[in-house]
This record gives sequence, structure tokens and C-alpha cells, in this order.
Amino acid sequence: MAQQTSLPAIFMRGGTSKGLFFHEADLPAEPAARDAVFCAAIGSPDPNGRQLDGLGGGISSLSKVMAVRASPREDADVEYTFSQVAVGQARVERASNCGNLTSAIGPFAIDEGLVSVDDGEVMLRLHNTNSDKIIESRFHVADGRAAVSGDFALPGVAGTGAEIRLSFLDPGGAATGRLLPTGNATDRLEVDGVGPIDVSMVDATTAGCFVRAGDIGLAGTEAPEEIEADEAVLARLEAVRRAAGRAMGLPEGAASVPKIGLVAPPAVALTLAGERLAADAMDFTARVISMGRPHRALPLTGAMCLSVASRIPGTVVAEASVGSGERVRIAQPSGVLELGAEVDGEAVPRALAVIVSRTARRLMEGRVLVPLERLAGGGERAA
Repeated sequence: MAQQTSLPAIFMRGGTSKGLFFHEADLPAEPAARDAVFCAAIGSPDPNGRQLDGLGGGISSLSKVMAVRASPREDADVEYTFSQVAVGQARVERASNCGNLTSAIGPFAIDEGLVSVDDGEVMLRLHNTNSDKIIESRFHVADGRAAVSGDFALPGVAGTGAEIRLSFLDPGGAATGRLLPTGNATDRLEVDGVGPIDVSMVDATTAGCFVRAGDIGLAGTEAPEEIEADEAVLARLEAVRRAAGRAMGLPEGAASVPKIGLVAPPAVALTLAGERLAADAMDFTARVISMGRPHRALPLTGAMCLSVASRIPGTVVAEASVGSGERVRIAQPSGVLELGAEVDGEAVPRALAVIVSRTARRLMEGRVLVPLERLAGGGERAA
């Protein structure tokens, strides 16, 4: 009698994340069974935080799954659903999109034959079901396959690759339905254990809550391990995040949204690779906590939300930023991330688009094995 079952799957890097990619048709139709597959394949729950019994890497950016199909919509070519798998719990969340892995959706669709195109530069319209938004993905195809080699360097990823240019259209209200969920650029929240604190709650590609690093007792240039070692700071940030989630009307108990970010004005800082970043190379500096842990780069949806927030007068992000126009340069632990943010209006701002470049690569293809005993228990589902 078989002790494991197997499903066709592709393991891919997209931007600064990695995850499992499935054809939606190859997955169980029943939601609990699907989530059990994801948890078992990734290696969750793991109380040791390492996901050694699966393909995950023990942190949120390496604990992700995409389910993809050709889109039935007239305004899209490909449709996909992102699932964030918790590390320490048998829990799957779909409250927001993953911007980094979105960069791998177009190449996956081409290489898997979901879409037929000619060689050269192509543009695919991607429909993300988490946010119900359309993303335009532009990249090159050679010999019927998505190009991999190129000269585009992505901070946080070694080497270079073929550029993938993503345009997230009309990104406002992806999680809450409103760019400014409370109607205000900045609110003062009363948070148990923290006291009054100014926060900017912005929803663009994902829901974000942004605070001044100084209000939490940090400079904003700390390395991720410094922040992770300070349990008191993480506890305060989690309390602020949960309070912001309630104020934004997000599901109680959600761990993936809102993302919480620390912002500060430009300052000299060192990257994880030891590179010295000059203050004039950035518009502001930021650190983001993802699923309870400091991100070693920036979650791309969090970075896009930050870029939009930096162009909305009155936010703590705009206050910290020295930039203007559509070009936004955010200093983060892995370097400087540059994005384009198109925001219209001041009294009632509207996010028109966020544009960013990534690279992606197919890492492994075949079948993922899942113990049958793990499928019997299912998993805890989240919105």
C-alpha cells in the first residue's frame, strides 16, 4: 500500500522568493485537502521553524505556493491564486498577493504551454484572484521558452537574469477595497502595551501599516537579525499590526496582512552583503516584518505599498521620503529597490499603477511527494 501520493509541480524562484507552482487542475478541489497538500509539501507545521520535512526554507519568503491556470476572463491570459503557508502552524492564508512570485507566473505559463506566443518580447495579462487585480507581465521568449539569461541585477539575488517588468494596474484597495481604508493618511492608534502611536494604513497591492522607526525605538537601518533578536520590539510591532488590522477591517487573526513596516529618512547603512549604501542613493529606508519575522529584503507587495504611500501627502512614509515623481528608491537590507509609483490626486489620492522589474528562474520540475497520513488531517484555513 502506498504511503505517499505525488503531484506534478514546478519549483521556481520569483524575485526574492521561492515557491511551489501547480497547475490548478492537478490539485484537490476540496479546499481543506488542497491546504493539506500545501502544508505537507512545504513542510508545515514545524515547531523548530526550519521546514526540514518539506520544500520550505523556514521563513515566509520561502514558504509559498501558486496555483495557476489559463484564465477564462476576456481581460486576462492567465489566472493564479497565491497561498502563504505558515511555518509553525498548519495554516494557509490567501489574504493578499505575492508580488515576487508574480514575476514567475508568466514564465511558468509559457513553459507549461498554458499560453502560446511568438518569440521576442511578450506581454501577458495576469489575473490575481487574491486581490482581483490585473498585472501586466512583460518579458522575452526564445525558442518557445521564457528567457532566463540576461544582465538585469536584482538586489538580494546573486548574479543577473532576464528582466521581467510587472505593471500592477489600479492597485488600490486590493485587500480592503480602499486605498486609505480609514480615509486618513495618518491615524493615531491607542495600542495596548505601546500607547499612542502614529500609523499610516495604506492598501495598494496589499494592506500595509507603516510607522516611524524612531517611534518604536529603532533607527530604521538595523539588520534583520538585530530586529529579530529584540523580542520586545517584535511584540510591540505585532500589537500595532493587530490594532491596525482591526482599524482596516481585515480578518481577525490574519498573520499575512496587514504587513507592518518601519520607515526612516535616508541614512548610511550596510547591506547583508556588506555593501555601504550612501544616503543620497535612496529616497527613504524601510524594514518590513513578514509573518512575524523581519524580511531580508522587502516583500514586493509591501515595497509597492510603501512606494504608493510615499506619494500620498500626509503619510509617515511621505514624511520620511526625500523623493518626488514616479521613481521611488527604497533602501532595504539587501540594497536599494527602485520602483515606479503613479499616484493621482491629493485630497482624494488614487493609485494608478506600480511598476517594478524582477527576475525569475525555473529551479526544478517533476512531482512533489506528500505523505497520505498528512492529507487525512487537513489544515487550518484562513481567508
